Amino acid sequence: MRAACRPRRKQEAINARLDHRSPLVFDTRELGRRPGALKRVSRSVEAPRDLGNEVIGVPEGATVELDLRLESVMDGVLVTGTGRATVKGECVRCLEPLERELDSDFQEMFAYPDADARVHDKDAGDDAEDEEDTLFLEDDLFDLEPVLRDAVVLALPMQPVCQDDCPGLCSDCGARLADDPDHHHDAVDIRWAALQGLAETVKDGEKDNAPRDGGDEPQEK
Repeated sequence: MRAACRPRRKQEAINARLDHRSPLVFDTRELGRRPGALKRVSRSVEAPRDLGNEVIGVPEGATVELDLRLESVMDGVLVTGTGRATVKGECVRCLEPLERELDSDFQEMFAYPDADARVHDKDAGDDAEDEEDTLFLEDDLFDLEPVLRDAVVLALPMQPVCQDDCPGLCSDCGARLADDPDHHHDAVDIRWAALQGLAETVKDGEKDNAPRDGGDEPQEK
């Protein structure tokens, strides 16, 4: 499974007071801090804003289906789950809109607040960054949004295309090549452009001096 890997500072998680009414906040009270206790949760939520990257993502307010497995362990609750949603964006080659279904897997540990001291004493030699990345439960609640956001962003393609063999746009006129497979422009070698112009001038001069029907030939002066 993909694990969320974007750094999230511990202090931010502690300072943010969680609202149990938020659809992305979950209650672990039923687990009762009993190691091995398990709870499964399925929930449909509205996607938060900016759930994606610059070219593709889940539209704000779109439905995200969540299937979670909450497992109580010694120092907290291990959350394993999948988020399913429809993502929308545009093809980076032809700029046509595209839409597809996305499944994003994640796994994250939410530590009990009083586990902070135990973890710190046990891993005193570890880097400070590991400690800052720890997420904590607050009043037996946890906020899934940062975990879901990381998982979706990691699962999204950085260069989405409408189809693997999309030919893109014509570099000369911007036409969508998939609509006209025979589309092309006659290439002119710039090295011959001047000579071509001279040849056309000569032809125009010959037309001006050509005999006209019923008329006299041009007389030399």
